[in-house]
Amino acid sequence: MSNLLNLLRFGARRDLSACRAVSHLTLRTITCSSRRHTAQSEPTSVLGKRWKDTADTVIIGGGCVGVSLAYHLAKSGVKDVVLLEKTELTAGSTWHAAGLTTYYHPGINLKKVHYDSIKLYEKLEEETGQAVGFHNPGSIRIASTAARVDEMKYQMTRTHWHVTEQYLIGPEKVHELFPLLKIDQVLAGLYTPGDGHIDPYSLTMALAAGARMYGAMIYNPAPVTGLKSTPDGKWDVDTPHGTIRANRIVNTAGFWARELGQMIGFDHPTIPVHHQYVVTATVPEVKALKKELPVIRDLEASYYLRQERDGLLFGPYEKMEKMVLQDSWVREGVPPGFGKELFESDLDRIMEHVEMAMEMVPVLKTADIINIVSGPITYTPDLLPMVGPHQGVPNYWTAIGFGYGVIHAGGIGKFLSDWIRTGEPPYDLIECDPNRYGKWVDIPFLCAKARESYGFNNVVGYPKEERFEGRPTKRTSGVYDLLKDRCSMGFHAGWEQPHWFYKPGDDIGYKPSFRRTNWFGPVGRECKLVMEKVGVVDLTPFGKFNVKGKDSHKLLDRLFANTMPKVGLTNISHMLTPSGKVFAEVTITQVAPGEFMLITGSGSELHDLRWIEDEVARGGYDVEIKNVTEDLGVLGIAGPYSRTVLQKLTNEDMSDAGYKFLHCKKIELAGVSVQAIRISYSGELGWEMYVPQNNMATLYQAIMDAGKEYGIDNFGTYAMNSLRLEKGFRGWGAEMNCDTNPLEAGLDYFIKLNKPADFIGKEALKEIKAKGLKRKLSYLSVDTDDIDPEGNETLWLNDKVVGNTTSGAYSYSAQHSLAFAYLPLELTSVGQKVEVELQGRRYPAMVIQEPLILTEPTRTRLQKKAKTKAA
Repeated sequence: MSNLLNLLRFGARRDLSACRAVSHLTLRTITCSSRRHTAQSEPTSVLGKRWKDTADTVIIGGGCVGVSLAYHLAKSGVKDVVLLEKTELTAGSTWHAAGLTTYYHPGINLKKVHYDSIKLYEKLEEETGQAVGFHNPGSIRIASTAARVDEMKYQMTRTHWHVTEQYLIGPEKVHELFPLLKIDQVLAGLYTPGDGHIDPYSLTMALAAGARMYGAMIYNPAPVTGLKSTPDGKWDVDTPHGTIRANRIVNTAGFWARELGQMIGFDHPTIPVHHQYVVTATVPEVKALKKELPVIRDLEASYYLRQERDGLLFGPYEKMEKMVLQDSWVREGVPPGFGKELFESDLDRIMEHVEMAMEMVPVLKTADIINIVSGPITYTPDLLPMVGPHQGVPNYWTAIGFGYGVIHAGGIGKFLSDWIRTGEPPYDLIECDPNRYGKWVDIPFLCAKARESYGFNNVVGYPKEERFEGRPTKRTSGVYDLLKDRCSMGFHAGWEQPHWFYKPGDDIGYKPSFRRTNWFGPVGRECKLVMEKVGVVDLTPFGKFNVKGKDSHKLLDRLFANTMPKVGLTNISHMLTPSGKVFAEVTITQVAPGEFMLITGSGSELHDLRWIEDEVARGGYDVEIKNVTEDLGVLGIAGPYSRTVLQKLTNEDMSDAGYKFLHCKKIELAGVSVQAIRISYSGELGWEMYVPQNNMATLYQAIMDAGKEYGIDNFGTYAMNSLRLEKGFRGWGAEMNCDTNPLEAGLDYFIKLNKPADFIGKEALKEIKAKGLKRKLSYLSVDTDDIDPEGNETLWLNDKVVGNTTSGAYSYSAQHSLAFAYLPLELTSVGQKVEVELQGRRYPAMVIQEPLILTEPTRTRLQKKAKTKAA
């Protein structure tokens, strides 16, 4: 054995011979106090049970995620659940995981996943009779910089309206909870009492016992050798033991998931990353403690540290330039036979973290190392897993790409089980949708982003965060080269899209902050441009589909709650789930008899397309659907002079009478053929112009030239957001999603409950309306200083949590902040006062009448009425 201080004194490489990772059997008994099982307890040569030829659901992969799904499906009453594991349960990443469990997550609904996992783990041993080795001493995220304290305040703002206990504590309390910590650098801690760790092997075995107890079948060794989709949407799953005909298959194969996907034509963007952790022998100071230490996460030094028996387990996240990707597995496949092996450890990569850890926890200096683990964990480009049904083939689901599979396993198993049984997700988790990635993801991008995500594990998480590795992808619009050096670009589903534009004298570049930062002034300038003159915006990232055929109208009437527009007209429509939640918001135009153009948000492209394709398959509709997202560029033009500018480029009558609101025409602009929709863009007079990508730059330049005398300029998505909030426009993914119904979101105008078609969610909405709403979306004016709401903040009244914001921004017209928020029905009256929590302070807010600023069509209509009345 050697200790950590010696590694620093004599060099990491010199001590490797004494610190090699031992076999997995020894590792299991050494490193985990509750790891009593060995690999020999699982059958490895014969199945020892009756083979099933058919199944409702076949789960492929026996790590903690796959076994959790089998457990939840079987427990909820789903019959004929089969799990296939190629070698042994836990082979892959599960068996060597550090097993951390935490309620904390910066996202909205991944908090629910973590919560469901921990609540399951607390009772699983009692339910199954299998020990799981669950410890919940709590955890502390340590802040040693002012930015970290701000980040913790930011996260506390987003935690108070959730059920999880979490506290921002001072250095003295941190030291009281973790007395071995050198406290002089600690400014604060984010303390979560229910956090801890669990033995991943025992957890998986307990879930497997529960799955079998409720009727699921687990076969191993049973590698999948082939997958074939049948004409009726089912699957033939080939194994050496025979073929199973399944209603659906779920890929939970961990770092084999990519190879499994390739059997049916998918290159799932997952890649193994080398993750190392160190286990010490007994530390006298730890042994002397009367209760278990909480897990600590030293964010600046980028490591976690927890108690392991009477010793410590230390795991760093290396910087992106040092960490190692197993990219050969992406290009060549996982080596045959790899399952419960480890990589060669490399302490040189982690010495910087070791040194900082010893400074923070001095007992580490003399702690003897008994084990070094270096094993593969799976990453996606953004570190979030890919969970749900996959677009492109029927009844193929994924639960893959888990960098933190142990804490996700229980909650994701429940989430997917509920979705499979009911036909809709139990809550919104689009950030984990497998369809957020498309064919634009290539191997260089995957490697660059996975490296960035691993190296950025503990960087400060700012609002409006941008990460730049691997960009741009091949998804660039026809005006990207013209704009890229003139603006701050954002990343949207592979596309580059301008957030805000630079002018001489501006503080340029991406400069994140928890308060107003360098974009604040320029965005106000762009809002004024659109309100008073004319601006142009690149909207190419929109998802765009063409739907036509004999049953096109019938299909869309079934999918959408609004009536279908007539030829040449456009409307806003919503796809609902069976329980009446908002699955998607789509702009629909009937461009020719029976031919429709559907436009959705950039992040919803394949998410929405899959939903549409599934309904086509269910109903046997005679339609043709084409995804034209990458074929068409989109330019938006808005402002009082937008009509004048376009009229200079076309013979088409662009007047109010000649080109009415929400009308669509195919016109010639500067010699370029364009499908143009007159729309109230961000509430202002405007048009969206759909044009082939190769003509986009020509059209853009012609518009800019024609608009010079009217002060035309560019604007970006930050200005769009401010303008849409002023006009009271709801945003999908914020005010409406699978957590909300359209009635509480104030979308009644777009929901036609009296239309003849039996659209999805119609009966559920009727029932919701009959019972009455319990909450409703409200419009708030917020009295702030140098900070603005952006969404997901907690609302307070009389020291009680009463709701949450969904989005927010500064109104440059009104000179104060605005927010949308969900409040109980009794608190939604105009004039109601509440408080919005921002960065640890509660700012006064009041419910106001919406919209703050009337839209251009409304203003025009009122002006006409006034003129008529005066005459």
